[in-house]
Amino acid sequence: MSDTIVPITTKKDWTSDQEVRWCPGCGDYGILQAVQFLMPELGVSRENTVFVSGIGCSSRFPYYMNTYGMHSIHGRAPAIATGLKVARPDLDVWVVTGDGDALSIGGNHLIHALRRNVNLTILLFNNRIYGLTKGQFSPTSELGKVTKSTPMGSVDPPFNALNVAIGAEASFVARTHDLDRKHMMETFRAAHAHHGASFVEIYQNCNVFNDGAFDGVTAKQSRPANMINLVHGQPIQFGADDERGVMMGADGQLRIVEVAEVGVDALLVHDAHRSDPSLAFALARLNSDDRSPTPFGIFRAVERPEYSSAVANQVMEASARKGPGDLAGLLRSGGTWFVN
Repeated sequence: MSDTIVPITTKKDWTSDQEVRWCPGCGDYGILQAVQFLMPELGVSRENTVFVSGIGCSSRFPYYMNTYGMHSIHGRAPAIATGLKVARPDLDVWVVTGDGDALSIGGNHLIHALRRNVNLTILLFNNRIYGLTKGQFSPTSELGKVTKSTPMGSVDPPFNALNVAIGAEASFVARTHDLDRKHMMETFRAAHAHHGASFVEIYQNCNVFNDGAFDGVTAKQSRPANMINLVHGQPIQFGADDERGVMMGADGQLRIVEVAEVGVDALLVHDAHRSDPSLAFALARLNSDDRSPTPFGIFRAVERPEYSSAVANQVMEASARKGPGDLAGLLRSGGTWFVN
């Protein structure tokens, strides 16, 4: 623990002087507000905080935070953030990305940051469309999606962003949405507190190119029937009166059931700390479409070795064994060859 005293700040201290340039009504505004309200509560300093982004509407985010930041290369934000975290493990590093940026050209970089368990807080804004380039289908667009680049409907099966993260062994995986600031702040707070790679998918509305994509779940009138709030250690229930729930059958499959018919004791108790990722994976696949019950909250939060700490330990061990490094000797060691 550092003995450095972090000054008390407010949202204003974390807000840059740059004009926010997103389309009026964009869900990105709500996410930005949630992060700016949260930062003063985390006990961190602006000077030690870095936001790294790739390319896309969401990737303008670093301009609007009064911290260090980098608007980097398409899809490469996780790689750049990994290098920064390894070089400066003392920094508080966030990655802001979108469904196109992270899961298309950046898919390779994302999965390796997650499998390595680099201590990053990764926020993926998922609006299921390419917004910055004006409305092409993305890796999370549904089958049959008609866009400028798929005029007859997309034939690409979409990625489930959470399943990608869980499959890469991310140690923290969660989902929230842009219409609930309190839930976003609680989710981001937990992700930031986690020591390792934290991945948060945010259902985010693009009101210009994909308006209402998640209304069947996130709209106020839809939430009682279709929004499942995951709470570690609690039976998974939802509905206006908690009248519905999730049960695991004898075949291991998850099913939506009526609590009155099966009883509370038959419901699945959520275990976010379960080392086996299969339960989190199944929960992430529970919703069949955008109008069916969909889980939100923390799917997985487990502890495993963190990458930048392991690298730092190796450097210290090598230094202790061999003393100061010899760059010239290293360059001339091993096999060498000459080019005529």
